[in-house]
Amino acid sequence: MTTTPEILSTEETTTLPPINSTPNFSEPASEAPKDKSRVGLLITSAALISLFGGAVGGAVGYTVAESNSSSSITVATGGSVTPVAGSIAAVAAAVQPSVVQLNVSGSQGEGTGTGFVVSSDGYIVTNNHVVGDAGNGGTIDVTFVDGSTATGKLVGANPGYDIAVVKVDRNDLTALTLGSSDAVNVGDTAIAIGSPLGLQGTVTSGIISALNRPVTAGGQGDTAYINAIQTDAAINPGNSGGPLVNALGEVIGVNSAIATLGMGDASGSIGLGFSIPIDTAKRIVDEIIKTGTSQTPVIGVQLDMGFAGPGGAVAEVTPGSPADTAGLQEGDVITKVGGNLISDSTALIVAIRANAPGDQIELTVLRNGQTLTVPLTLTAAEPTS
Repeated sequence: MTTTPEILSTEETTTLPPINSTPNFSEPASEAPKDKSRVGLLITSAALISLFGGAVGGAVGYTVAESNSSSSITVATGGSVTPVAGSIAAVAAAVQPSVVQLNVSGSQGEGTGTGFVVSSDGYIVTNNHVVGDAGNGGTIDVTFVDGSTATGKLVGANPGYDIAVVKVDRNDLTALTLGSSDAVNVGDTAIAIGSPLGLQGTVTSGIISALNRPVTAGGQGDTAYINAIQTDAAINPGNSGGPLVNALGEVIGVNSAIATLGMGDASGSIGLGFSIPIDTAKRIVDEIIKTGTSQTPVIGVQLDMGFAGPGGAVAEVTPGSPADTAGLQEGDVITKVGGNLISDSTALIVAIRANAPGDQIELTVLRNGQTLTVPLTLTAAEPTS
């Protein structure tokens, strides 16, 4: 059954429209701006995905059950209990001081998302769909777990990966340890920390449900292609940009999207969350911190997005591109990247973007009934204005 995903930071729900455009690898298809008032961004995947990150409207009610029983009970009293080493509680206690809430305003409205500290001198990682709009004369207010606040400045972003970096004027922060997403296995413990619905410091846990899920996310007029980690740890609007950590408290992903059923207002978690692998995010973050921007790898073709697959069909080859140099032709169908099967055009773009400019890859190509092996070296996409 088809589900409908949803974005996390300033997130929203959507259904997947039919794809029939022909985007260039170096310039993803864009989407019309979305209203981000408390929610706002959409993503799609093979399972309809949406990003989110809204604050909550209204109050949360609580009910207390009473009993007329005359039975007496013993209530334990005393100080707090120290979390057991290696437990989820211990991981949460260690990670929470480095996770922040981001309250963002911009031309498209206001929203709430999450970020996490990656250096003691004030660099914070989050999603582009959380803070990208702040680059248009907006503001970013950063709230730490101890209640202190700071003004954030957008250092740079790569919408194609849905990654952004924010800087605050502090040099006393505790950075999280970045793990390796390549070392992640299906079934491993997964812990998400963030500000779902504006509830800062919320901790949820589960497992890694799947790896290498092709997910597309749209926001700020751009489309991101993510080779996502899937988890059943509860992720809701406002979690976007927060860390997904392993049992050691190491960051293995940046939470970015969830899937929903797409029925009415059903926009909460149903155990299908998606995170950007930290190995991919780290390269983007390092480049942004050093230069204020980052590169996106391309092979230099336009794809026929109406092609049903399997594989990605080449509609046009860019002259002088790596694909042109390697001899790719219009009508070729790329069926594998590095030996991994490609289901459709989205999966092909995701597989390319899991690499970096300068990397050498090997494509398996179907041409007129014959299978060819085509090696090529990725180049960087032309910057967009």
